[in-house]
Amino acid sequence: MGLLDSFEKGLERAVNSAFAKTFRSGIQPVEIASALRSELDKKAAVVTRDRILAPNTFTVSLAPADDERMATLGAALGDELHTLVQKHARSQGYSFAGPVSISIVRDHGLSTGTLRVESSTAQGRVAWRGVVDVEGKRHPLTASRTVIGRGSDADITISDAGTSRKHVEILWDGERAMVRDMNSTNGTSLNGRPVKEAALPPDSTVRIGHTDIVFRVVAQAAPPKPTMPAEDATRAFDLREQGPLA
Repeated sequence: MGLLDSFEKGLERAVNSAFAKTFRSGIQPVEIASALRSELDKKAAVVTRDRILAPNTFTVSLAPADDERMATLGAALGDELHTLVQKHARSQGYSFAGPVSISIVRDHGLSTGTLRVESSTAQGRVAWRGVVDVEGKRHPLTASRTVIGRGSDADITISDAGTSRKHVEILWDGERAMVRDMNSTNGTSLNGRPVKEAALPPDSTVRIGHTDIVFRVVAQAAPPKPTMPAEDATRAFDLREQGPLA
């Protein structure tokens, strides 16, 4: 099922069938969704080899009659549009420099049935931070080496009894990441494959015991860039070129 199909089904749940009859003429909600998706694709820009930055602030201009009809949908329309933009960005590998904002405004210069979408990206230098999502919490990787396990001396302590005290470590140099098993009892897997040491691409899932650790790279305004020891940095680059190790 495509994203627009998902949007239409979500919108159908948000409004009753009688109200849907009022959209037989003029702008349809799905046309706004399609225009936002097109704007994302048009304005997305490659900023590094692995980062594609998309606009995160959108203004949708509608003719007065269309704006009046859309206003009757209330928050349901905004929620659906926001969800669609986020899903499309994930599917295309786009990143945002800040929270997504979508505004719908009335433009008396537009005729009924037409719309205009304008977008922009958060101002300032865009940089990137590595984070891991563990047990419902997000932890920034502020050091070049982060140890995860159930021991109190780990940098990130988890409650899973099936993990070792120092189970796994994440190496991050501000651009590249590695995962390394620390001779744990039950082992480590990366995206379902057992590993001892491997390159760690964004949005990968490391599993230790019964716990999933999701590594992500997110935009930020002014990031610290931890220094990975030269030996580990070289190995991270080599592993990235070779792919995950079994």
